[in-house]
Amino acid sequence: MISSEVTRRVVGDFLRYVRSGREPQRAAEFMASTVRAHQVQSQDLTTVERTPDDYAEHVREMTATWGAFDLTIEEFLVDGARAYVRLSQVGRHLEPVDGIAPTGRTVRQINSVVYHVEDGLITEYWMQIDRAGLLAQLRGDS
Repeated sequence: MISSEVTRRVVGDFLRYVRSGREPQRAAEFMASTVRAHQVQSQDLTTVERTPDDYAEHVREMTATWGAFDLTIEEFLVDGARAYVRLSQVGRHLEPVDGIAPTGRTVRQINSVVYHVEDGLITEYWMQIDRAGLLAQLRGDS
């Protein structure tokens, strides 16, 4: 059984260095060779497999879309091999998103993620994304 301390360190460092956009090339230090990513956007569940290289590219795409965004961990709970994280990300809309041309607006995204760690690496995660809130900000509704 993996300790909560290991999970906290692996997930915390992954968020601090990789997910934050600061050092995405370090993804292989924290992720297994294949990670099952379960992503819920509204009612739609999608599961994809990500490699560390694929994830690093995903983070670079986020940086292109949102600029050098600020990532804040709002809540971080750990129990053994699982960590729950609620995070907010604030950036500027610099690239098209869902057919909406870049607005330059500052937007705040809220995500909730549960990470699973085995042998000191993230092997799976479940993410919920507030797409409706994001799109409202991009359209200027909020």
